[in-house]
Amino acid sequence: MRNITAHLVNSFTKNGAGGNPAGVVLNADNLSNDEKLAIAKIVGFSETAFVSQDEEVDFAVSFFTMTDEVDFCGHATLAAFATLYNEGIVQAGQYTQRTKAGLLAVTIAVDGKITMEQALPQYLGELSYQSVAPLIGVDAARLESTQLSIEIISTGLPDIIVAVPNGTLDKLVLNESLTREFCRQHNVVGIHAFELPQQSGEVTANCRNFAPLFGIAEESATGSASGALACYLTKHIHNNRAGDFVFEQGRAMGCTSRITASIESNEQNITKVLVGGYAQLIKLQEISL
Repeated sequence: MRNITAHLVNSFTKNGAGGNPAGVVLNADNLSNDEKLAIAKIVGFSETAFVSQDEEVDFAVSFFTMTDEVDFCGHATLAAFATLYNEGIVQAGQYTQRTKAGLLAVTIAVDGKITMEQALPQYLGELSYQSVAPLIGVDAARLESTQLSIEIISTGLPDIIVAVPNGTLDKLVLNESLTREFCRQHNVVGIHAFELPQQSGEVTANCRNFAPLFGIAEESATGSASGALACYLTKHIHNNRAGDFVFEQGRAMGCTSRITASIESNEQNITKVLVGGYAQLIKLQEISL
């Protein structure tokens, strides 16, 4: 019998509240994938990050949902590096993590903000309004009225990025069974829906994320999809110009989270994708294997 300590952390908090919970297990070098999956199921959050040593870079990080391993998870990355910082294992500075999505840089600011580099965007095709509308309970004509295409984009994990008319976001009703099968057929993680605010302000877009294929009906902050959304907005609205974004997610869940994103580009191609935010420890959980 082994005792494992899991740090339960809220990522992408807004003024210390909200956020999306993730599990973090440090010193995970000797855990098998089956043991990691068992721990993730006990933790019960959408993702748990497992931090191990690496011979070439600073850390190797793996990510497990309650059903499977995934290549990358933004909010669990934030939780992992916030935990390393708060435990005094690392100081403010830049680090490199090895993930199944590649070698990715993570920067820790003195105030505890974590900014993570994501993979450069892959644009994996467009989908029709008619095919996506029944998944989220919106008439296809309403989706088309945004004049924004529905596109699959990956900055680590492939998500369906879909714009909805202002005032529609909180009214979306997910058809979980249809969405699960649709995501399986199209080899995507889930749907990242967003609406643009009616008036300009600090917040660029409000978002909702659904990933029932991985046991996540909805989550309140999604780092990987936020990187994909920043790339989408850069491509479709900002003419590939570099820019900074602020996303809020989780409003419909009563758990508003805040996610920042930055895009660097040469006005032809995106050259860097950065996503950041703050995290806060909830508690420790002792797990026996």
